[in-house]
Amino acid sequence: MILGHLSNWHKEKQLYSAPIQKAMAWLLEHDLNVLPTGRHEIDGDRLFAMVNEYVSEPRDKRRAEAHRKYADVQYIVSGAEIIGYARLEDNYEVLEDKLAEKDAIFYKNPVDESELILTSGMYGIFFPWDVHRPNCCAASPAPVRKVVLKVGMESLK
Repeated sequence: MILGHLSNWHKEKQLYSAPIQKAMAWLLEHDLNVLPTGRHEIDGDRLFAMVNEYVSEPRDKRRAEAHRKYADVQYIVSGAEIIGYARLEDNYEVLEDKLAEKDAIFYKNPVDESELILTSGMYGIFFPWDVHRPNCCAASPAPVRKVVLKVGMESLK
């Protein structure tokens, strides 16, 4: 898992792989406040963006999840949210396995889950070995606009 702020990207980009650099460049090239919600193609199934608007929810209403085919770059355009984070362990109890249909597997309360507070301009990069619980409210439920870039793990090899 990597946590950062887009304003520092120009100092850090050389540290990242080409597909992550391409994802972040896409964020910088678009007016994220006016992009329509939904899927935006960047490089087919290897890299695409999902623009989302929602009201954050209490932690107990959100499920911890992980992916296998994609790394997530979760970027907060406006608002704030908490994303729970834990290292994936083999013994986590699976609540629902949607890997075949949606590349998502949901877990019941991972051990040692940390809370990451993301505000406007911040991003978190979550890999398949990272369990994350997105869309949790920071103080009370509030509107959030977020872009989730899906970066194919095959392109990162």
